[in-house]
Amino acid sequence: MIHDNYGINEKGHLTVCGADTVSLADKYGTPLYILDEDLVRAKCREYKAAFEKYFPSGSRPFFASKALSYVGIYRIIADEGLGTDIVSPGELYTAIKAGFPTDNTCFHGNNKTDDDIEYGIRSGVGYFVVDCKEELYAVNDTAKRLGKVQKILLRLTPGIDPHTFAAVNTGRIDSKFGSSIDTGAAEEITKTALSLDGIKLCGYHCHIGSQIFESEPFCRAAGIMTQFSALIKKKYGYEAEIINLGGGFGVRYYDGQNEPDTDAFIKEISDTIRGVCEKNGMKFPVVFMEPGRSIVGAAGVTVYTVGSIKTIPGFRTYVSVDGGMPDNPRYALYASRYTAVIANKASEPCVDEYTIAGRCCESGDLIGEKMPLQRAERGDKLAVLVTGAYNYSMASNYNRIPKAPIVTVSGGIDKLTVKRESFEDLTHNEF
Repeated sequence: MIHDNYGINEKGHLTVCGADTVSLADKYGTPLYILDEDLVRAKCREYKAAFEKYFPSGSRPFFASKALSYVGIYRIIADEGLGTDIVSPGELYTAIKAGFPTDNTCFHGNNKTDDDIEYGIRSGVGYFVVDCKEELYAVNDTAKRLGKVQKILLRLTPGIDPHTFAAVNTGRIDSKFGSSIDTGAAEEITKTALSLDGIKLCGYHCHIGSQIFESEPFCRAAGIMTQFSALIKKKYGYEAEIINLGGGFGVRYYDGQNEPDTDAFIKEISDTIRGVCEKNGMKFPVVFMEPGRSIVGAAGVTVYTVGSIKTIPGFRTYVSVDGGMPDNPRYALYASRYTAVIANKASEPCVDEYTIAGRCCESGDLIGEKMPLQRAERGDKLAVLVTGAYNYSMASNYNRIPKAPIVTVSGGIDKLTVKRESFEDLTHNEF
């Protein structure tokens, strides 16, 4: 198996966190998201341990909750002592409903509305990650009107191309996010932020992309951001307290990918920052990072029921399931590659390559092509691995299909944490 939390039991069934996925599918129905809570917690502790070892006091990881946002995940993250990165008022509301401490949040987004900003400030958001001058003025003015001073980080683009998929590459000069260091926009917005009294500039933020498997792009970004801080200190006398390097550590979705070593990567990043600080006579800043996929990705499995098996001689065999792009749009969006297994035949050999098709009226509703599988029959349970990130959080009701539930597993014990939507739920807000 591609991750240690997956296994095969004495029945020949796929397990996750020791729980039989076929039994869970029979109990809760399909499609079904299963989340290994023990692995989520282990990943949180892995990041925390590395931060404590290599970064100054006050440094901490913030869970990027766009990867997976529901009430239960915020409770787990809070229990493990991480902050959280939210990108919308809906995510903020969900975190608040979970009892998450709002002073331990970063509020992102490239186009926060005036209502978003007021809601965030009234809710006690820890840091606004400010994307542009218009937002900077809006945060400043709203904070002053509310009689507050809001802490902010400025989102900058360091001009890094980590050679990841274009749609998730966010650190280039040509990006909808942030202010470019190379063009001088970053210096200009920093100078403006220092002149405003409704905000407190605490430092800088960047995010260079997702699914990055090498440490070198992160080290380059860390070096550029720290060097920018040195430039601003020299020209304006302001030294950043915080540098937030975003997220992006890769996750193994299939054999052949080498998952990053969190401890080693963070040590290299730390060494880079320290070197620039020592060269420029600066204090080592507090460091934030925002892992999301690397915390929850491998913890997730989605189980479906097989319907039709359709062979087109000379072309391919389709295995259709009772879910698809509404519960996992990533193949349709990015041609993302997955590993799949017939869960009730996990101990059997794969016999051929198949195209896994969803149930929607779209020819592009696929979960994968050329996927090795055991022989499939109607009624089999088909599991797609590593679906903990950007599956439930990106789910839709396309074709009026209700969203699937989430069951968490800890110590082999299962618990329903998000119920399955009903047909009535689909029309709840309609008149």
